[in-house]
Amino acid sequence: MNLRVLPALMIALVGAIIGSFTMMLYASTHFSNVAGPDHSPPVVSAAPMYSGSSDQDRIVSAVKRVAPSVVAINLTVNGQQVVPLDPFSQFFGGGGPQGVQHFRARASGSGFVAKNNGEIVTNAHVVTPPHNGTISKLEVVFPNGDRVPAHVLATNLSADLALIKVDNYAKLPPPVQFANSDQLEAGQWAIAIGEPLELQKTVTVGVVSGFNRDEPIQDESGGLIDFKGLLQTSAPINPGNSGGPLVDVNGRVIGVNQSTASPSQAQGIGFAIPSNAVQQQIGLLEKNPGAHQGTNVGYIGALLGPVNANVRSQIGYNGQGGVVVAQVVGGGPADQAGLQPGDVVLKANGKDVNDPNALIEIIKGTPPGRSVSLQVWSQGLKKLADVKVSERPADLYQPPQQQGP
Repeated sequence: MNLRVLPALMIALVGAIIGSFTMMLYASTHFSNVAGPDHSPPVVSAAPMYSGSSDQDRIVSAVKRVAPSVVAINLTVNGQQVVPLDPFSQFFGGGGPQGVQHFRARASGSGFVAKNNGEIVTNAHVVTPPHNGTISKLEVVFPNGDRVPAHVLATNLSADLALIKVDNYAKLPPPVQFANSDQLEAGQWAIAIGEPLELQKTVTVGVVSGFNRDEPIQDESGGLIDFKGLLQTSAPINPGNSGGPLVDVNGRVIGVNQSTASPSQAQGIGFAIPSNAVQQQIGLLEKNPGAHQGTNVGYIGALLGPVNANVRSQIGYNGQGGVVVAQVVGGGPADQAGLQPGDVVLKANGKDVNDPNALIEIIKGTPPGRSVSLQVWSQGLKKLADVKVSERPADLYQPPQQQGP
């Protein structure tokens, strides 16, 4: 019995060895591509994540999500302006009789629904009448064509943000969602949406291209306001888009469209107020309804300039350093403190000053209502002048080295 089993076991063992050898040869030739270069076991990686739709589809989806909440803002302004009674006098150097003429003008901008109670965010300069005018009519045009009366809750010119409100509007679109602007990265998509001149939504696309930009922005009256911490984008911000939302590809607001750089200086540079700053300002504006907050920038009403050879010869100043007072606004803080054209400011708050821009920054940084202590050379004599700083008007044009008109 054992003699018959033993040959069978030997045959089975030989067959197993031959089969294993054959499989090794087959594997070495047919599975070499899945092994490592040194015939090590293949590396197993996770399946690629599903990226969803294309960027274009995501942008289209983001616009569809936000567009119902974007509105046009129209206002009618009544005001007065001084005009020459003799229209030909302007060709002969002016000086003729002048009169006050009443005018009526229209302005427009964009905004978006921020709260379920009818609050709408826009730029302060959109709802700030120029030339000391007053708003006689303010309306919001919704995407469905409804024109609803609105009123200004509060504005902050220094942040260029305002809250306006529509009351008891049953078809109010849903409020937008805000993103965390601190988490933005350069190069990510940015979509600017607005209602310029009620053109039924304009959409421009670019990327986030910069952060914490400090820019002097021209307002509707031709003045300049220095804004801090702006978001820079390559998405074109067309006239009338001011106050509209700048959104990401998820349809969340990352900023409020504000302005664009001068075409003569740069192309494809727009600025927006970051969403985190916007949300903070919304809270402050809600706490102070009816408030018309100013620029919060110090101002003394004096034109300042460098002390050069020409200045020295004109005023007879032989000292070292200083900043010359070239012009003083009548009735302004500098005038009330006794400063005169031709005075030279030597020190501000005990520190030597030699650069007009440095002195301007000291003045701008002094909270309105407080004083800046100046040591002044005036007609050969030194004196001290405590100038009570006021708030710089928002529509005051301020070229470099200037604190007055």
